[in-house]
Amino acid sequence: MNIYQHFRPEERDFIDQVLQWKSNVEQQYAPKLTDFLDPREQHILKMLIGEHGDVKYQLFGGVTGVERKRALIYPDYFIPNEADFQVSLFEIRYPKKFVTIEHRQVLGTLMSLGLIRGKFGDILISEGRVQFFAALEISQYIKNNVESIGRAGVSLVELSMENAVASLDLWVENELTLSSLRLDTAISGIYHLSRQKSLALIQHGRVKVNWTLIENPSFLCEEGDLISVRGYGRAKIAGIDGKTKKEKWRITVGKQK
Repeated sequence: MNIYQHFRPEERDFIDQVLQWKSNVEQQYAPKLTDFLDPREQHILKMLIGEHGDVKYQLFGGVTGVERKRALIYPDYFIPNEADFQVSLFEIRYPKKFVTIEHRQVLGTLMSLGLIRGKFGDILISEGRVQFFAALEISQYIKNNVESIGRAGVSLVELSMENAVASLDLWVENELTLSSLRLDTAISGIYHLSRQKSLALIQHGRVKVNWTLIENPSFLCEEGDLISVRGYGRAKIAGIDGKTKKEKWRITVGKQK
């Protein structure tokens, strides 16, 4: 069976990586911890490892409701706990009276440290408090190297998970019926836009799928995809639930409030 046919061509490297992790766990009989994975990568990992074999998996990103999570792949004898995921929580202390700090500034600062995106989890912002999750193995490096974000001097404080702020990212799920899973059709249905408007947004570089700019309107959406349309917000394909009698696709979509 050709496993790749169920996925996109650009996902082959990640598929190979997951299969290698699974094989290592089977052979070494020891758990494997991954970096933070985005929702689409989590979906692929779930599909490849499955629910009923000798190799199991769990996902954890710090608190419930976060998008980016580390996966622990482990043999069936192993019983994971939270500490096995090695996730650190940082709060950014900064002069709130004088500056505001935005999500993109935090991410830009973290990425400028020369680390890959997979070393960082979600960034939480709530009522002036700014926090982010990171891989434990780089926590000391971050503490030593982050001294400013934007124009603000900052300090980082490591906190326990129960001190995580409730993220304001609320997702409201509903069901849609689409004539196809093409990106332009999906955007029209999700955001209640005309096909012409959806096409224009894609062609003018305003649409990302899983953090990658997509300019092809016939790109096919799949379960686990996170769609971001500049000016209209974000949506995720939570489920593809099959076809209706009239051959239309039933999907479950979460939209960010």
